Amino acid sequence: MQVYLDYSATTPTRPEAIATMQQVLTQHWGNPSSLHEWGQRAATELEQARMQVAGLINAPSSESIIFTSGGTEADNLAIMGVARSYRSPQHMIISSIEHSAVAEPARLLELWGWEVTCLPVDTKGRVNPRDLESALQPNTVLVSVIYGQSEVGTLQPIAALSQIARSQGVLFHTDAVQVAGRLPIDVRQLPVDMLSLSSHKIYGPQGVGALYVRPGVELVPLLCGGGQELKLRSGTQAVPIIAGFGVAAELAAQELATETLRLIKLRDRLFSLLSDSPHLIPTGDRLHRLPHHVSFTVTGGITGKTLVRQMNLAGIAISAGAACSSGKLSPSPVLLAMGYSDAAALGGIRLTLGRDTTEADVDWAAMVLKQVLQRLMPLALAKC
Repeated sequence: MQVYLDYSATTPTRPEAIATMQQVLTQHWGNPSSLHEWGQRAATELEQARMQVAGLINAPSSESIIFTSGGTEADNLAIMGVARSYRSPQHMIISSIEHSAVAEPARLLELWGWEVTCLPVDTKGRVNPRDLESALQPNTVLVSVIYGQSEVGTLQPIAALSQIARSQGVLFHTDAVQVAGRLPIDVRQLPVDMLSLSSHKIYGPQGVGALYVRPGVELVPLLCGGGQELKLRSGTQAVPIIAGFGVAAELAAQELATETLRLIKLRDRLFSLLSDSPHLIPTGDRLHRLPHHVSFTVTGGITGKTLVRQMNLAGIAISAGAACSSGKLSPSPVLLAMGYSDAAALGGIRLTLGRDTTEADVDWAAMVLKQVLQRLMPLALAKC
């Protein structure tokens, strides 16, 4: 029995999106910037997708959606697009548990002379809004805080944080890649200025994402050329995968209410089934949490990477939090920021659920995981 429980990494492209991509590839393959009929057919597909993605987050205008190559480029466009609009270094604020698509651009800005403040988080991975208030400076120009943390599942108080930034005239960006399509997002009510999305997290194709930019916010583009995407992202648009993204976004919006409740039930069931395992310590915030997300750190010196490999041998896909670079395993920066030891931060695992996940999948995965732990733990303890 094979069970895929790594939906936070990527989701399978849904058939409706594939069908749309095939249609565009075979019938509407023109350059959307061309004025003739072939180009205008492609342009129609492009704008249809823009409206569909805008609808997922209730954007006030489809023109506020800028298509990118994915969530990483959307994050980079938000951060570097703001930074490049200043001639001298300023101050920006991020959280200590950001995705690398935010943390790395911030680190680059530090090399360029910018001051970057990393907000601390509590043991559950939450930012305290009071810490943001204290961190703001007269030259703070941007705050970027991830909406839903992909490794531990914690949701941030984005409404409160973005309101604090707005009250001081500071731009606010959030990476909502893990939240979109799983929880309601309404940018007309949420006081964010920019918000990142990714197609392949909501059953669309890989290689395409979007940045919502509130009307009136000015960014300097990272790519210069023909001026596509409202002059913010030059280059001929990848219309087939953008069209697939649009279909996935529209269907995600339609299914959101029922699918979110279903995922929450499965999530809580999996937590319950694993609650009697003495070797698994839940991570993240159980109350403020992504609906599809279950995460633990493993005791006894077993690394998350080891568990991923053993579960894969059993036909079950999960994910580890620790990073492996050049053959050396490094503790998870997210878990370290939450106060875990190096050993615990090496043992992070994540099981994430999706449209195809059933109760039987959850039950089977829980049983296999406990069996794997029972087999590995004596070996791990013998090495200690």
